[in-house]
Amino acid sequence: MAGRHERQGGRGGRRSWPTTLYVAAVLCFTVYLLLDTFVIQRTYSAIAVGSAAKTAETSSSSTATTNAEKASTTDASSSGTSVSLSTSRYEDTTVYVVDIYTDDVTSLMAALANDTYGRNVTETTSQMAEDNNATVAINGDYYGARNSGYVIRDGILYRDTAASSDQEDLVIYSDGTFDIVTEGSVTAEDLLANGAWQVFSFGPGLIDDGAITVTANSEVEQAMASNPRTAIGKVADGHYVLVVSDGRTSESAGLTLYQLATYMSDELGCETAYNLDGGGSSTLYYDGSVVNNPTTNGDRITERSVSDIVYLTA
Repeated sequence: MAGRHERQGGRGGRRSWPTTLYVAAVLCFTVYLLLDTFVIQRTYSAIAVGSAAKTAETSSSSTATTNAEKASTTDASSSGTSVSLSTSRYEDTTVYVVDIYTDDVTSLMAALANDTYGRNVTETTSQMAEDNNATVAINGDYYGARNSGYVIRDGILYRDTAASSDQEDLVIYSDGTFDIVTEGSVTAEDLLANGAWQVFSFGPGLIDDGAITVTANSEVEQAMASNPRTAIGKVADGHYVLVVSDGRTSESAGLTLYQLATYMSDELGCETAYNLDGGGSSTLYYDGSVVNNPTTNGDRITERSVSDIVYLTA
């Protein structure tokens, strides 16, 4: 009897091997998914180049030739672009505002980390700004943290997969028009064909046609109510603003989406405004240095590496 029990136990041990192998396979696959999502870098090619990008490239080449012939430098005012930085206190939070006046909205450009479109490819906002000789830069929509959501940068279409039918995007057209659209209402290809210069897919929209479009209860996924924020807005033709707020520190509580929208409406007079990636990503680079206090949890003031920036050279 003892031998029979031992043999049965032996067979029982052999039957456990499939279970062990299954558990090991699941663990390996889970680790791979985590690495693929957060660590492994993947690069992709652009899908299409729009007419706005081709026009901007031609204009840039022509300007470069003219400047080389003149052998002189051009200041911000003579190039039709000027920028200024101001700070204020609002809802127990420091808010930084860059006013941009330009007759050509394509001077408001985007840069990708390591000059590469892909997943888990990141750099700090200040590093990308320095690499592109930017006068001012803010973090973008961190497209690389997601697999969907339209991505158009400087008139080039990189991603045409909709995040959801109600995902709100900001479209900046090459003629200076700002428009908030849902991805279920239009394709990325149509936006490109209609002259889209930038399309950001984060959101939500804050102000549309002069009306605040978020409520006091609006928030991005499960984020805390008051956060560091990054936003972009249009005040009038030729007048745009970049807005960054501090948050999560003893000096600055941060803003809710509704407070941010109210500030950009009442204090800045925006007719259109859009929320970009915030929290620990919120960074404002101006005239050679980071001027806000970027932080993830308030314990340490440091920049987070992100996928992309919005910048201007003036």
